[in-house]
Amino acid sequence: MTTTDTTSTATTTTTSTVSALTSSGSNTSSTSSSIDWDALIEATVAAEQVSADSLDLKIAENELEIAAYTDMQSLLQDLETAAEAIRGTGSLTSNDDIFSYREAYLTANGDVSASSALVVTVDEGTTTGTYDLEIDQLATAHKIAGDSQTDAYTDLGLSGVVSIGLENMTAVEFTITGTMSLAEIAEEINGSSSVTGVSASVIQVDDGDFRLVLSGTETGQAIQISDVSGTHDIGEALGLIADSSGTIKNELQAAQDAVITLDGITITRDSNTIDDVLDGVTLNLYQETGTDNSISVEIASDLTSIKSAITNFVDAYNAYREFALTQQEVTTGGGASSESTLFGDSTLRSANRDISGALGTVIDGNTMAFLGLSYDSSNYLVYDEDTLNDALLNNLDEVEKMLTFQMDSSSNDVALLSRSTNMPDSLQLDITVDGDGNMTGVSVGGDDSLFEVSGTRIKGVAGTDYEGITFVFTGDSSQTVDLTFSSGLVEELYNAVNSYSDASDGLLSEMITDLTETTADYQEESDEIRDWAEGDFRDYITTLYAGYQAAIEEAESMLDYLTALLEYGND
Repeated sequence: MTTTDTTSTATTTTTSTVSALTSSGSNTSSTSSSIDWDALIEATVAAEQVSADSLDLKIAENELEIAAYTDMQSLLQDLETAAEAIRGTGSLTSNDDIFSYREAYLTANGDVSASSALVVTVDEGTTTGTYDLEIDQLATAHKIAGDSQTDAYTDLGLSGVVSIGLENMTAVEFTITGTMSLAEIAEEINGSSSVTGVSASVIQVDDGDFRLVLSGTETGQAIQISDVSGTHDIGEALGLIADSSGTIKNELQAAQDAVITLDGITITRDSNTIDDVLDGVTLNLYQETGTDNSISVEIASDLTSIKSAITNFVDAYNAYREFALTQQEVTTGGGASSESTLFGDSTLRSANRDISGALGTVIDGNTMAFLGLSYDSSNYLVYDEDTLNDALLNNLDEVEKMLTFQMDSSSNDVALLSRSTNMPDSLQLDITVDGDGNMTGVSVGGDDSLFEVSGTRIKGVAGTDYEGITFVFTGDSSQTVDLTFSSGLVEELYNAVNSYSDASDGLLSEMITDLTETTADYQEESDEIRDWAEGDFRDYITTLYAGYQAAIEEAESMLDYLTALLEYGND
């Protein structure tokens, strides 16, 4: 009986799971019971995932670098945006740099409030100058009233057709029926006011005194009314006109033009908004200046916007500088701090060096100190407001040259439309034109392969040093044009920063993309290792160790059997 039971137990153990075998083994005092098979399996599976753990560490390091490079790119893009506000988009003809911004400065001469009488708007790039303006007369809209009616909503019993329209717009014939009230006639007229230029309203003067009022929607234009047909002459019946000739009966306000005197020249317009006297300047008239009074209108650079753009640029640089300093922090022991993800990073060092070089630009002997800019002890930018204000007020041309890109041309026929980030110091273009005045070719030092002609455009050929440069030619004769170029502090900095920060092909974008792709590959490999370790490998080890345990249990059982036989024989 004992032999049969033991053999049966060994057989059962061999075909059971590891956990079952462990449980069975615990019912004996055999050696296998001292082995923690579950822990052994977990340790083996964990050992198989060590390479995945190494990959996870690389993923974590990459993610920190990606985050740091992304922050660096964002801060450099902010700096680039601040620089672009000063330099513009790159074309000298677009007038979108900060020095092309214009402001109208108004000064009252005599007893007049300049700000109450006049508002002036100025387009970018408008020629600067000062003008003396007198507002002699404001343009007014024509207003007329009809005769008194006892009620606004009672049927008037009038039947006929009347034509109404502003003199410079289209007259409309309105059919009035006997069931229409004064309010309904006004509503009918208003339905076509966009065509006629005449709007209508009903006002109550007193109890039992209601009147139809017609107003021109444009100044300086008279309302014209005529009766067309019908039982009643509607215009006369309503008291809008006095007779069949269309003479206005009750004029509330005459239509009149605006009259101004600009630098002694009298100018008349039919509107209080005048935009065709000074090119790029719109005058909005609100009050007459009165006798012996005038307003001085100075069209000048917008110094407030220029100063704001410069200080915004300083703030953007300092925000980046703070990031750069954080990446260079060390612990008391001398190692990189936990925040210094890019400690010793070559790209960060290179960007810092290029930015520092741009800020060190010298133009005609002037440095950024000319603008009141300097470094503090941590290389943050600071500015002296008095120095900056003085430079803006008294040396604006030098400020512009110190900061921006400049081109001097020996010909007014050549203008720069777009520039590259690597402009030459000088360039001589030999331009040939045919007998019809059409440009046929452009060469540099006898080489006609560097620029191509497209209509009036002169474009740098791709792959050459002039790629990205485009000129426009407005002349009609062959000529040689000498061009010189200079890049100010902001221009140099923009070009330096753009090479790192550009979202499409900047160095940081490329690095972030490469790191992201590498991280994705690491993650895929790590997931595959873990999936295999937790899946097929765990199943394999579980089966393998189950076999080991079964073999041990079988050996222990046989040993118990042999021991029992020996003990039985001795008895």
